[in-house]
Formats: sequence, C-alpha cells, structure tokens
Amino acid sequence: MNSPTPLLLNDQLAIERIFSHIDNGTTDLGDTVWRAPVEHYYSQERFDAEIAMLRRLPVPFCPSAALPEVGSFIARTAALTPLLVTRSNDGTVRAFINACRHRGMQVASGTGCSKAFTCPYHAWTYNLNGELKGIPGRSGFADLDPADHGLAEVGAAEKGGIVYVRQDGPIGDDALDDHLDYFTPDQKLFEQGELFDDANWKLINETAQEGYHIKSLHRESFYPYGLDNTTLVETYGANSRIVFPFRRIEKLRDVEPGKRQLSGVATSVYHLFPNVNIAVLSKHTGFTVLEPLSPTRTQWVFYRLFNKQTPESPITLEEAQRDAEFVNESGQEEDRDAARKIQASATSPANTHFTFGYFEKAIVNFHQHLALHLGE
Repeated sequence: MNSPTPLLLNDQLAIERIFSHIDNGTTDLGDTVWRAPVEHYYSQERFDAEIAMLRRLPVPFCPSAALPEVGSFIARTAALTPLLVTRSNDGTVRAFINACRHRGMQVASGTGCSKAFTCPYHAWTYNLNGELKGIPGRSGFADLDPADHGLAEVGAAEKGGIVYVRQDGPIGDDALDDHLDYFTPDQKLFEQGELFDDANWKLINETAQEGYHIKSLHRESFYPYGLDNTTLVETYGANSRIVFPFRRIEKLRDVEPGKRQLSGVATSVYHLFPNVNIAVLSKHTGFTVLEPLSPTRTQWVFYRLFNKQTPESPITLEEAQRDAEFVNESGQEEDRDAARKIQASATSPANTHFTFGYFEKAIVNFHQHLALHLGE
C-alpha cells in the first residue's frame, strides 16, 4: 500500500502534481478516517506505553552535523532517560546512559567536545568509549573491577546524516536499510536549542502534518505566502513527506519542466516516526525532536542546518537565520498555541475522540503505526 521511498523526491513529478491541484481545486487525499480517543492525549497509562515504545525503537536523536568531530557530545534526556551520545576516537557514534557507575550522577551536561567525561560528584573518569579509566582513592574500592563498571551502553548508529539511538538493545546491521539519506556531509549546523509546551507530544506533532488549517489558523502569517489545503502527501512505512507549495510556485509554469526545482517554492516536511520532523525550506533545514516529558508536557529539541549549496550559490548565515525566522513568524507560534489550547480542553466532556479525515492522510498514517507498535 505504501511505497518504500518517496516518489516525490522527483521535483518534476511533484511540481506537475501541484499545478494539477491548483488548476482543479484539489489536494492529495487519504482513504481512511481515524478516530483517536481523547484520553490518549492525557492518559498516564498510554503515555507509559509510548515511552516504552520510544525505548524499543531506533529513534532519530540528532543530525550527524551536531557531532562534527571526535569528542563531540550531546547529553540530554530521551524517552525520560538521561543519555550521553558522543563521537568516539574511531569516528563512530556511541550512546550511553548518562549515569556514573559509582552512584548514578550524570557525568556530562549540555553539548560540547571533550576527551573524557569526569563525574562531578566523586571524579570517576570515563573515556569516549565509556570505559572507566580513573577512580580517585582507588584503594577504597579494592574489589571493584573497572572493566565491569564502564558507562552502560545503548544502541547507536548513523544513516543518511542522522544519529539513531535505541535504548533497549543494539541497532541491527539492517535495521536502518529502509531509512532515507536526509542530509549530506557538507550540511553544517548553525543553530540549536529547545522549547517547552504544556501539550501532549502528539498534538504538537500533528500540527506539522496537514495543510487543511493554513487559511484559518495562519491567515496573517503563512497564508499570504502559501496555499490553503493544497499539499502533496506521501507515506512510506510509518514515515511521511508533505509538500506545502508557496504561491510563488506559479513562476515555474514558464520554466522548462526539466529545469524546475522545488527549492525556494515549497516547504517539504518529513515526519520520521515516531517523534521527529525534518522541514526543508529555501535556505535551511530544521530537525526537530518532540520529547515527551509527561502526558501533558513536551520538550522541543531543535537543530538548524544550512541547505546544500555550491560555490555558485552560497548561503550566508544571515540568509539561513532569516529563513528560520520565517518559520517562527509564519505559523509555528500559532501551531504551538493551538496545541496548548487543545490540551486544555482535552479532559473536558466536549469530545470522546478527535477525528482525522481524508485531508489528514499523514496524521492517519502516524496513528495507524502508533497503534500497531503499541499492540492496540
């Protein structure tokens, strides 16, 4: 039913389909209506099951560009577990539970570059491979074997410019075979940060997966530049790609088909199941992880990278930052506000379920695979 890789990677096909939708007043449609119980957005039991799922699966953790050199590291919580992900001496990525094997103190925080990690509590020291290399007052631990007290390692692998982490075991050699190449090695990171919202992670995730709300929610922000309910939607396995065309795509009608490009006239948003979105704009690409903190609170962890460029068409930092600011000004804040307001009413008797129709094909695909992985 779903193609293994997006056909829409072909710009010419995508542009022709967009023109067809514009000319006929149509959009890509799904064939299933999905009804999600409202309790799934506040139930502690459902939340616990989702956290267990996030630990079972290889989940995108960060773009490879966020770990650019040996010793680069990121320490943050993922699926409620403090993790330390680093690039080891041989250039591969490794991931550990961020807990000293003495008394559980986190050995690193934030991001940076280091040759070793020293616990701030009692100064036990670990190398980039997680091996215990130093214990002050070694004589006080006469029976302790350092080889058995390295940092607890979890699965980590790289594919297509993304670092994946699996907490409940290693990532098999073929586990990422059907994952696409989303970034090239020359795409550099220029910004990263975090945001917090009092809303279930799924509510925030859903705001990026349909264009049915463009005119009504983004009337003064995105709608003057974009099209209402005119999108291309393709699902591939649990993932999806949605193309949101700008009004300026019309200028391509007079361009020879073989020379048309989507870059600059559309935004492509990839949803990587379960909780990552990659948004490709004109000058930059945003990589966003939606970390569930509780049934009603979510952390955004975001990274922004330069788009692919050539010596003939370089992208300046100012251009990339302006492109990123457009995302904020053209709807992200409105989407966040909508998610928070939906959360506020979720426990009321107004709705027993939320309904996702044919215009919301990517969201239906998301919920279908979520239910599948949760055994529902």
